[in-house]
Parts: sequence; structure tokens; C-alpha cells
Amino acid sequence: MKMGTALIYDEEMTNYKLLWVDPACKIEVPERLTVSHEALVKSGLADRCVSVPVREATDADILLVHSEEYLEAVKKTPYMTLEDLKEFTLQYGDVYFHPNIYHCAKLAAGAALQLVDSVMTGKVRNGMALVRPPGHHSMRSAANGFCVFNNVAIAARYAKQKYGVKRVLIVDWDIHHGQGVQYCFEDDPSVLYFSWHRYEHQKFWPQLRESDFDSVGKERGAGFNINVPWNKVGMQNRDYLSVFCHLLLPVAYEFCPDLVLVCAGFDSAIGDPEGEMCATPDIFAHLTHLLMNLAGGKLCAVLEGGYNLTSLAQSVCQTVQTLLGDPAPRPANLYGPCTSALESLHCARSAHRQYWSCLKHAADLPSSDISTKRIKLAEEEENTEDKGEEKKSAEEKVWPEPPRRVTPAVRAAVVLPDGVACPDGCKHFGSSEDIPPLMVDNLKENFLEDVEDSDASSTLSSLIALVEKMIKNEICSGLALVHDVSMAMKSVVQYAASALRNRVLVVCVGDGKVPSHITEDGETVVVQFSDKESDEQMCKYYIPVCLKKGLSDVSGFIQAVLGLLLPLGYEYNPSLVLLVRMSDNGLSESVWLQLTGLLQGLAQGHMLVLMQEGEEACVGPTASSLLGDPAPSLGQLLAPPPEDVESVESLRHRLKADWKLLQTTAQDT
Repeated sequence: MKMGTALIYDEEMTNYKLLWVDPACKIEVPERLTVSHEALVKSGLADRCVSVPVREATDADILLVHSEEYLEAVKKTPYMTLEDLKEFTLQYGDVYFHPNIYHCAKLAAGAALQLVDSVMTGKVRNGMALVRPPGHHSMRSAANGFCVFNNVAIAARYAKQKYGVKRVLIVDWDIHHGQGVQYCFEDDPSVLYFSWHRYEHQKFWPQLRESDFDSVGKERGAGFNINVPWNKVGMQNRDYLSVFCHLLLPVAYEFCPDLVLVCAGFDSAIGDPEGEMCATPDIFAHLTHLLMNLAGGKLCAVLEGGYNLTSLAQSVCQTVQTLLGDPAPRPANLYGPCTSALESLHCARSAHRQYWSCLKHAADLPSSDISTKRIKLAEEEENTEDKGEEKKSAEEKVWPEPPRRVTPAVRAAVVLPDGVACPDGCKHFGSSEDIPPLMVDNLKENFLEDVEDSDASSTLSSLIALVEKMIKNEICSGLALVHDVSMAMKSVVQYAASALRNRVLVVCVGDGKVPSHITEDGETVVVQFSDKESDEQMCKYYIPVCLKKGLSDVSGFIQAVLGLLLPLGYEYNPSLVLLVRMSDNGLSESVWLQLTGLLQGLAQGHMLVLMQEGEEACVGPTASSLLGDPAPSLGQLLAPPPEDVESVESLRHRLKADWKLLQTTAQDT
């Protein structure tokens, strides 16, 4: 990637701890920070990052969010006796103070500001701040939930003030509701706050009514506060991805942030005693990737919670490695979300449909109000057996260590006709040293027997050899400019699916002919975006997406990608993505690059892009995307045409029985 990833850490932030017995606070330990940093060092990720020094937040910085009275009170804590500290702590909830915590809290907030400075000035593209104490529970005049100053809220206000940032997206994937962030911005339409959190119908800390799905913001900020309450423990990767695809990402693209801040709490990972969820650390690679094409790639992750030292360190590494541009690992076992997750998703989408055009089609809330409140509480009281299961220590859970993510030496290779320059950073592929002669003969005999033109045969041989190197993880991705994309598509799919026995996801953009037989074996799924009804019959493995207003309609296309293509792609879990750009497709360059960027989260980044000769102008930007450059912003999206919304929704309804990640309500199951 052309710009780096910042890593901000200072050992000084480990220099405070709980000095008395408090069962609620004993899990917040200095080792949370040290194991996270040590894991980054041991894996070699820290050396690949740009180290940015920490600074203390100034009074002016802190007063962007907190009251002067509260700041002055905290300033006195370094001089308090142990008994005074205990007494001071009692006025707040689930937090503790220490003589050094004021200093560390200033460093934590200052680290978040250093990260914003580094990203907004272009010194780095993105980054992560490993900080302690965390921040998202801290309120204007109160410490809360281990938090002293609200690091991310301060960073958002600072970015708006110093850099004139107009719209900030805050994504809080910590397992606790960041009520401090919500209170800070609930009437502010320039900050979109999204939080999912363990809730259990208001029985889980912080046990606030306003943590539920129907707290959507106030006054001008109505619609800019999105809560997804998890009403059961045990949520998995599929549940997290479903909420991203069907709620967060559609709204985020419509909102169009200039900066993305992540309250990166990893108590939402498996093994955590607070969260009791079952999402594995590698899911954070995918969540991070899905946010990286927003705001031109300007993303700042700031550590919040995470109390299982093993899953915490693994999750931090997965996040940072993705920020560095390494391909995400292949997800496993992504089937339909659980019923409880679908209920929460349904409620949140319904609560926000009046505010966001991308959710206008969301289903009504049932009259019984499925997600909340008192009836469910009574049911849970009766369910003593389930409660006994839930009380099993999360620490007892066992999960495999995330697979080692090996990035190929060649990030992107290109197969180009004579006269077309190889883009900077790419490997030109197709010369005799790249393809052994015996392999060429074998390909011609078994896969290219119908190709008579010698130039076409040579190009297709290069393509197939390139695919083989991608499958072997010697090359990450590829791009080819070919004379006949249909022939190239057919040859690549035939080879990958039959010779290599690999699952292929083919995404066609435009009205060209898709060979009908390539989906017959179930090893290949084809999704074709077009403005014409397809002659081919839709089935589980061939999905024609007809956008009546054409592919030039940005809103309709992007919502179809987020709500249809991505969930389907994640559930199918291909080992190769073939992205085919037909001529005269009507797609703008920025939308094409968004599609290219988003699809690289699948198949460990193994994506081959096929383009028709005559599309030379698109080669350079596409190659840059394959090399890790974020897509340009699309601007704030208008409402998609009703006929396109209806078409895509109809398609989703017909497919949801086969593709469970397309479900958005419990009634869909």
C-alpha cells in the first residue's frame, strides 16, 4: 500500500491498576495492553507499521467533550490517598481510580488525537491506537465502565474542529453499549454512531433503556444513532456479518463519512468473560476490510474492551494486519444468522427506515414487538436450563488459532496486450518464463481445444497459468485485458472448477453473454448485474440482478452489492473471485473501484479481473485497487429508484431459502 498504517502505543499506559478488591473491575488489567502489543511485535506486524509517539491530551482537547467541573475533579486524583480514591470512585459506576490514571487517561485521549492527526494530514492511510483506559462509557461529567475520558468522542470533535471534517462515522463493535458516545452525539447529524452490544432485554450492563434499538437519536440527530441489541449470548461470525451487510454498510454508504473511527473493543470475540460471544478473531479482519473503502480509507481504530488475553491479542493482530493491506483469511461456516440476531436486525432496520432511503423497504415491526421487553424477560426467567448453560465460563471455550495469513510476494499481476503499459507495482505476466511449455501444451489440449487463434490461445494460457499461481497463493490477484471476455470467463471457470476443484464466484457487470453451462456443477456461482432481463433462468447458482435504471444509478447498484452480492459471496466462500467487466456497462469508475475493493475481502483476496479490450483507461485505477488503494468516495447517495429496490428485494426473497445470509427477519427462516 502506498501509505502506511500507524501504530500508537506507550508502555506508560500500563502503569496503573486496581488497588483494592472490586469483583466488577478486576478484569481490567495492565496485561490487556502488553499482550496486544507483544503479539504485534512477535508476528512482525509492529515493524511494518509507522510508529507514532503518544502525547497527552490538553485541557482544551478534553473539554471538547467533558465538563470543566469533571476535569478539575479528575485532576486531583494523583494527590489522593487510597481511601480518598476509593471514596472518589464510589460516585461513579464500575470504574476505579489510581494515582497515575489521570496521566494515562490523558495519554489515551492524546493517542487517539495523534492517530487522527496522522491520518488527516496524510502521513498514514489508517492506524490503530492501543490505549488504556478505554473511553466509550465515559460521559460529560462522569467516569464509567473503566473509562475516564471518552477517547473516540474527543477524537471525533477534534477532527471536526481542526480539519473541518463534515461527517464522522463511529463504529462501536465492543460488546458493551458505548452510552457515553451516544449521549455526546445523539442530537448531532454530523456524527453517525453505530453500536452493537450485549443487552439481553436490558438485563446486561449498563442496563439502560436507551441502549435498545428504538433509541435512534434526538431532534436533528434522529436517525444518526443506531443500536443493535444482542438479546442472547453466543453470537457468531455470521450474525456480525449479517448486521454489517444489511444495516451498517448501506447506511454508512448513504451517509458518506469523511472519517471512520472504530471503538475497537474485542470483548465481542470468543472466550471473553464479559461478552460470552462465539465470533472468532478472524471476523475482525473482515469487519475492518468492509470499512476500509469508506472515507477514502481514512480509518482510525482505538482500543476499548477485551478481557480474554488470548482472543484479545489475536483480534488486535487480525485488525492491524488488515489495516496493513494483507488479504483477509477465508471465513468458515457462514450460514444464516440465528433467530435472535435476525430479530435484533429486523427491529433496528425497521426503527431507522424513516430516516434512510436504503432501508425504506425494511419490514414492519410485528405488533408483538419481537425484540423487547417484558414478555421476553418473563420467558427467560423460566428458562433455567438455558441459563445454566450460559453461566459456563467463557474462559473454558476453545477455538483454533487464526490461520497464519501469508501474503504472496506478488500482490497483483497483469496480462496485457502489446502496447499497453504495465501499471506501477504490478508484475507483467505471460512471458515464457512464467508458463512452463509442458503446461501450455496441456492447457491447449484439455481446455483450449476450441481456440484456433494463436494470440487468443496464448492469452488464455497465460490467464489459466495465472489462476493456478493465485490458487497456490504465489500471486494474490490479477487483471487481464482480453479480446473476448466471454471466452476468457469460460476458460478460467472451466479450469478452476474442474481441474483445480475450486469454488468460483463470477461477478459480471454489463449485458454480455454468460455461458449457461458454467454453473451446472455447483462449483461456480454467477451474479450478473445488468439493465436488461436475462434470457437465462434464475437458479441458486445463476443470479441475474436487473437494475431497470441501469448500472449508472449509483444508489441502486451499491445497495444491490451490499445487501445481495456480499452476503451471498460470504456464504458461498469461494476460493477464487472472477470479476468480469463487460463493455458498455455504464458503471462509473468510482463505483467500479468500490466493487473491486469490497470483493477483495473474499477468497483471501484471490480475484481475477477480466476486461474487454477498449477499456484501457480502466486498467490503471483497477490495478491500484488490487494493490490496496481505497476507492474514492461516492458522495452522499440519493434514494435508489423504487423499481430497482423492488427488483432487488424480490430477488432476495426468492433466494433467501437457498442463501441464508440474505435473511433479514426471523420470519424469513
